[in-house]
Amino acid sequence: MSSEVKSVLDHHPSYEAVIGIEVHIQLKTKSKIFCSCPNHFGQEPNTNICPVCTGHPGTLPVLNKTVVDYAIMAALATNSTVARTCGFARKHYMYPDLPKNYQITQADVPICSDGYIPIQCADGSEKKVRLIRIHMEEDAGKNIHGMAGKSWVDLNRAGTPLLEVVTHPDISSTYEARAYLMNLHTLIKYLGISDVNMEEGSFRADINISMRKKGETKFGTRVELKNINSFKFIAQATEHEMSRQIEMLENGERIKQETRLWDTKHQKTVFMRSKEESQDYRYLTEPDLPAIQIDDAWLERIRHMIPELPYNKSRRFQDEYTLSANDAEILVSEIAIARFFEQAARISNKPKQTSNWILRDLLAYLKEHKLELEQTKLTAQALAELVVALDKGVINSKVGQEIFIEMIQTGKGADCIIKEKNLEQIDSVGALEPIIIKIIQDNADNVAKYKAGNDRLFPFFVGQAMKATGGKGNPVLIQELLKKHLG
Repeated sequence: MSSEVKSVLDHHPSYEAVIGIEVHIQLKTKSKIFCSCPNHFGQEPNTNICPVCTGHPGTLPVLNKTVVDYAIMAALATNSTVARTCGFARKHYMYPDLPKNYQITQADVPICSDGYIPIQCADGSEKKVRLIRIHMEEDAGKNIHGMAGKSWVDLNRAGTPLLEVVTHPDISSTYEARAYLMNLHTLIKYLGISDVNMEEGSFRADINISMRKKGETKFGTRVELKNINSFKFIAQATEHEMSRQIEMLENGERIKQETRLWDTKHQKTVFMRSKEESQDYRYLTEPDLPAIQIDDAWLERIRHMIPELPYNKSRRFQDEYTLSANDAEILVSEIAIARFFEQAARISNKPKQTSNWILRDLLAYLKEHKLELEQTKLTAQALAELVVALDKGVINSKVGQEIFIEMIQTGKGADCIIKEKNLEQIDSVGALEPIIIKIIQDNADNVAKYKAGNDRLFPFFVGQAMKATGGKGNPVLIQELLKKHLG
């Protein structure tokens, strides 16, 4: 994974960053966490609501068991300890989109604790980012700010089930922060418990940053960057905030503990509010929900639901298919791409060549046309046929590129296209030599210049030969014959 932003720490080597991250993940359940309202994004404002999720007096929450299933799945996938007994608490604060004036969350005993997520650092080494906790809670509604100072409240999101994933301050650079978030994002996609759509708010990150001189052990004052919704913006905001804090420290100014937002237009962090401490929320045990008891049978049922996880799959791809760590990481970052690669590699028995076509051509095509793999007509069988045809010399790479585009647009296999269009590579001396001789005879001036020492004309002759063969000539044999006849 390459970093999109050059780090400010490169220019200030005497400073180091201390970064912890909190991520809110909306779970992909059919209904909300404490009521039966549909858990759907994009509905008309205030339509997926009921007296429970809008905080009417006298209503009682009922826990959605699937939320607990998903939390246990996240715990097992992140090497966390599952609390056998846990419950909920009320976190009090007043905000227009929180109709009860408190949020139902977990306090002292979260359902998951002491896990970790492995990442690869910029120097290629591995690091475990430790997790303090993963806990369940309900989401708040959403404030919509309009023109002329008017605002509206949409409570459709109120009661959406969330997992909050909280790290230790183990992260020391923008690169590591981005690597951690991307690994967590991929992991949750593999589990299938959230669509992790950052634009829709299903995966929201809060970055806690403090700076200190290298060698110091005491933490600096931390600043929270709130609800950033893209990996690119996270990297930019983190870099800007580190730079802002370093400049303040260099000028002898005091860093204030506060929450800031990322202003994408002006490319800077801006003040949002003073940062609250835990005592400000006046936590108390939620009296309307019983404790959750998790036994061995429940744990084992969830354990059997967990698929091969991206970190393990990446390791296996490196060992089984002899791929580089970087290639394997890119392939496993999307479940559909990883599955497609493995199917095609097993058919072709050429994993490296298959990987190259996916990483170089397929991903570029998908990005250019803004498509997902399943929106194309390309099959693993078709790509495998193309790889084998190239490996056997049936076609050359130029023809292979043309066949690839036709396969992805029509769904036809490579063998079918080669046969229909008579694209087999011309690789016999008897067929190519007369063509080479004629090209030399028809281009006497360029031949003379070439023989006089202008070696840069050689590609011209190769191009003429490829053109004369309709792109089907064996380029290696063509070059050999040209060198022979050009002396």
